[in-house]
Amino acid sequence: MRIGVVHSRFNEEICNALLESARAELVKARAEPGGAGIEAEFVAVAGALEIPLALQWLAQSGRFDALVALGAVIRGDTYHFEVVSNESARGIMDVALECGLPVANGILTTDDEAQALARKDKGAEAVRVALEMARLRQELAAKWR
Repeated sequence: MRIGVVHSRFNEEICNALLESARAELVKARAEPGGAGIEAEFVAVAGALEIPLALQWLAQSGRFDALVALGAVIRGDTYHFEVVSNESARGIMDVALECGLPVANGILTTDDEAQALARKDKGAEAVRVALEMARLRQELAAKWR
């Protein structure tokens, strides 16, 4: 099984914590029965708004069973928070539905950095969701053959 992980560099400390959490979950998943064949590819982008396009490129490659989006959008004093939060989420969902590929949304949207750092395990959760959905897709495809 091949998983693609696209992560933002913006809000670097938080995104690095999410990425570390995701990598640890992948190591754990590989150690489980049947997990030895799990491979992952990591792609870094500037920010949350760039994540959907990179996900789309990975999905269009046909090389991945599921994708993961990791990033952090912290509320500021302007409307920019809502734009970035809403449009990145919409773009992620568009990729999943248009490409028929599971995409786990691990982009945090919080009021401050402390809230985001408290949710660093969302990187691991996104990996678990992606793996679960990829397995479900495989099971349904086998069932319908």
